Amino acid sequence: MHPAIQGLMTIVIGVGACVAYFYFSNQLVDRVLFPAKGPNAGRNINRANMVRPWLFLFPALFALTLYLAYPVVETLRLSMTDRDQGGAFVGLANYSQMFSEPKFWEAMTNNMLWLFVVPAMSTALGLIVAQLTDRLRWGNIAKSLIFMPMAISFVGASVIWKLVYDARPPDTEQIGVLNAMYVWFSGNDPQQWLTTPFWNNFFLMVVLIWIQTGFAMVILSAALRGIPEETIEAAIVDGAGPFQIFFKIKVPQIYPTIMVVWTTITLVVLKIFDIVFAMTNGQWGTQVLANYMFDKLFRANDWGVGSASAIVIMVLVTPILVWNVVQARREMR
Repeated sequence: MHPAIQGLMTIVIGVGACVAYFYFSNQLVDRVLFPAKGPNAGRNINRANMVRPWLFLFPALFALTLYLAYPVVETLRLSMTDRDQGGAFVGLANYSQMFSEPKFWEAMTNNMLWLFVVPAMSTALGLIVAQLTDRLRWGNIAKSLIFMPMAISFVGASVIWKLVYDARPPDTEQIGVLNAMYVWFSGNDPQQWLTTPFWNNFFLMVVLIWIQTGFAMVILSAALRGIPEETIEAAIVDGAGPFQIFFKIKVPQIYPTIMVVWTTITLVVLKIFDIVFAMTNGQWGTQVLANYMFDKLFRANDWGVGSASAIVIMVLVTPILVWNVVQARREMR
């Protein structure tokens, strides 16, 4: 069957199933369980109104349980079993083995390095670009160009930047932009940027910063436009300069938005996998937690340590998710 026809059938069946579910669930509540007839009509109507929201929420709750809650519980169970012993319970042995491996601590160290650099740089650049482009006539065009990397997958962006970092043998023409510039200006031999320990991590971070700056710019630009003009005009009347207005008037007013952008990018960083996998595969000191988990699960075929590393990632992500939810609820009040 043609893929277009399959897609159309999926849409029709999916929408039809949703409509049928909500229609028949209403009929079940109103005509079978709590009919609005007889002496108990009023009480039945109240009961139906109490039950109906849960019926409508059931598909979403079922999906969340099946695709989120169950995998978490199963991953936790697998992290305490040993595949070589037929799935026998081994307690925290997998965690102990994981913590004893240098590759895990390399991954943890690199993840912390990513956490310090990428959210800060992406948010700062996004804020600067948002401020500058709002003052330009062609600002919307500039914003579109800067936001464009968000439309590229992480793997696609990795391929692009791998070509930027490409190194050819000396005395041959360099097709990598970075090496072409380096050889032109310095006269030295081209460098293997992705295999240089420690610094190669920063070359990988550039890819994610390049992608996430557009996201930060869009959100922060909307926040900057929401600042009341009266406060800026009052600051100008009081003799404040452009830098004072930006840092003492604008930034404090959009601080909650800055923190939301920061934490959102932090979540992306904690789960980073695609860029490292596509560009270095965790070699030359660039291992990260998600790539370490992948190696354990699908290369070493060790579900115990692989699941344990997945739990570590979840533990690191959870506090930030909770903080975001709390902040969102505060802003809604």
